[in-house]
Amino acid sequence: MALCASAPRTQWMAALWLLAALWGRAAAITRYSIPEEMAAGSVVANLATDLGLEVRSLKERAAKLDVIQSKNYLDINKETGDLVIREKIDRESICMSKTASCFLKMDVVLENPIRIFNIELEIMDINDNAPVFRRKTMHLDISEAAAPGERFSLTNAVDADVGANSIKTYFLSESDSFSIDIQTGSDGSKYVDLVLNSDLDREQRGLQTLILTAVDGGVPARSGTASIVINVLDINDNAPVFNQSVYTVNVTENASLGSVVMTLNATDQDEGKNAELLYSYTLYTSEKTQEIFSLDPNTGEIKVKGPIDYEEIQSFEMYIQAHDKGSTPLSGQCKVTLYVVDLNDNYPVVTIKSLKTRVPEDVPVGTLIAVVSVSDKDSGANGEVEISLNHAARLPFVLNKSSEDYLELLVSQPLDRETTSRYEITLRVRDRGSPPLGENETLILEVLDINDNAPAFPQSSYTIHVAENNALGALLTSLSAYDPDLNENQYLVYFIMEKEVANTSMSMLFSINPENGNLYALKTFDYEIERDFLFHVEARDSGSPPLSANVTVRVVVQDQNDNAPVIVAPWRPQGSVVEEVIPRSADKGHLIAKVIAIDADAEQNARVTYQVLQMSDASLFSLDQYNGEIRTARMFSYRDPRQQRLVIVAKDNGEPPLSATVTVKIATVENALPFSEATEVPIEYDVFTDLNLYLVIGLGAVSFLLLITILVIIVLKCQKPKPKPLKMPPPNRNSVISRNSIISQRSSTIADSTLISSDAYWYSLFLAETRKGNVVVRQPIVPKGAGYFVSSIPRSIGPSEISDSRASTLEVSRLRQVGGGT
Repeated sequence: MALCASAPRTQWMAALWLLAALWGRAAAITRYSIPEEMAAGSVVANLATDLGLEVRSLKERAAKLDVIQSKNYLDINKETGDLVIREKIDRESICMSKTASCFLKMDVVLENPIRIFNIELEIMDINDNAPVFRRKTMHLDISEAAAPGERFSLTNAVDADVGANSIKTYFLSESDSFSIDIQTGSDGSKYVDLVLNSDLDREQRGLQTLILTAVDGGVPARSGTASIVINVLDINDNAPVFNQSVYTVNVTENASLGSVVMTLNATDQDEGKNAELLYSYTLYTSEKTQEIFSLDPNTGEIKVKGPIDYEEIQSFEMYIQAHDKGSTPLSGQCKVTLYVVDLNDNYPVVTIKSLKTRVPEDVPVGTLIAVVSVSDKDSGANGEVEISLNHAARLPFVLNKSSEDYLELLVSQPLDRETTSRYEITLRVRDRGSPPLGENETLILEVLDINDNAPAFPQSSYTIHVAENNALGALLTSLSAYDPDLNENQYLVYFIMEKEVANTSMSMLFSINPENGNLYALKTFDYEIERDFLFHVEARDSGSPPLSANVTVRVVVQDQNDNAPVIVAPWRPQGSVVEEVIPRSADKGHLIAKVIAIDADAEQNARVTYQVLQMSDASLFSLDQYNGEIRTARMFSYRDPRQQRLVIVAKDNGEPPLSATVTVKIATVENALPFSEATEVPIEYDVFTDLNLYLVIGLGAVSFLLLITILVIIVLKCQKPKPKPLKMPPPNRNSVISRNSIISQRSSTIADSTLISSDAYWYSLFLAETRKGNVVVRQPIVPKGAGYFVSSIPRSIGPSEISDSRASTLEVSRLRQVGGGT
């Protein structure tokens, strides 16, 4: 038990001893100094050497770097033992205060066993920051009365660097009036004051701009600048001054009241209130002068206030002063002498009698407008008066002298209100004085309107395009006529002149607003039925008598793609399938059928192209997209099925396109041989071509062999004692019917048929094309009593230019005797 109790105590003592040893080792601090802004990857020192460690132990003991209260800017290269910089260090970002020392504290921790080394990295400042002024522009208002030696505080500059790299001094740009005084604070900061060296004169230089430069003590030195804008404030130190001390002015007698005689001009070099001037008469100016002439205190204008008569007073003297609005006003004075000039001061007088102010525009030439007389109170040449019409050449009026003292104003040319509705007739009256006096008398004459202008359309005809399927009541256009007359003579009413097209009145197709001429459609138009309309619209004014004008309107219906193509060939009933039969020996390029589609639309909307929508074998057939011809793309092979199916789509070129489809089933048969007479032979068709001759010969030979074979089979059957009964196949599409059926149906037309022998020989139908492109079916002649069984397939018959038939089968079977034989 004693041994067990002493074991834990021993372990605790060992742990305490180890901790004390580690604490002692960590107490040692290793210091390094580096300048800020060192490049990433730069080596600070070799930790392995400085800490007395082997390089390989850094990796083996998982050495790591713990940075205390800072971003990790450093790292340990475990391969070389170097302490390297991971990221540039900015001293001003780490140490925000202006202290001279800046340290980064970190620990190097080793494991197995644990060991801690304290590292302090001193970041030394470099001159990487230029001085900066808090205000780039400093404004100072200084009175021009400021005394030399007066000081003005300026905003100092700041520099993020410390020590010798901080601000060292200031410089001021060259100035005769200012200098700077640099002071140093208790913390070493530099402060600067602006000192006034000499008196300021705002009138010579009211605004000064100086440049203040702050320079630090780094190497190389950095600097920053700021502008000092000095506004010199004005004081009232300048008196007003007139540009002349004595003025001499002439003024005419009877000058009109309020007329300006002259304007005085005084100037003050000060500014603001110190430069604002007030003008006034002095005590030396007589009261009579002040009664006749007024002086504007703000502008210095001298105006006529009372009547001036040369016979009463020939001259006036004025004594005028100008004073500023400063706190201590200053003033200046001048003298004005006015000389009155005698003139022809009586104006001619015009008297108007029998004046007409309104006349109709159709007034006849020679109509009296007014009677005019003139007079002048002056005598001699000043009393002689001349009267004339101002701009007489441009007026349809004339002045004729009717007596010694009177003149008549007459109409000399026809009047037109639409050209000129109002005349200002100015009578110009002048005497012969020196200078002559005159007046202008203006007469206002209004010309009344009459209905002498018919309405007029801006165009002789209108062509309006409207798309088919338009909405009822759609606005087509606005037909606006113009009438230069006035009032009711100008008020227009629009209506459509009646006209019938196909027993339909135009008023049933179109409507026009009688007030504004808006034309509306009363019907939805169909381009395929009606293409255009031609009618007349009349505009009539409300004058008396009314005048009117009409215009031709052509409404053109524009096509829209509202009709899908319709397939007319090959013809087939609605929803049925077109079937075509071709020989399997057909060559490449053989014409099978031609799809023809028509579109009731026009132009691009009616342009039809053909495409294959579905095809059982894409390599076997080709389709011409423009003419719709279906041709073989290659020859048939034994692997190709006997039945082929094509779905053809006919699509127009409208937007959006419309289409129609047709399904064509193509059946292939063996080589077709002519075997019978044709019921119809087209004109100019050469029946006896070399190919037809060979086919006839071949058909005869085969028929002869077939007949011999049938005879042999009959003989062999007749020798059998008891033939088995013949099982008839169930009726189907190609079922075999009896001989009686043949006889009963012999009168009907067998369109397309094929002969099949017991040896599986097939005979295809023989088709011939007429010169017009129609297909003529050669109908076979069935031999009488030949023992043939006929099986017919119903065919689709319709009024198509291209026959569309199914194949029927003639099957030759050996006759079997059942019982007594047939």
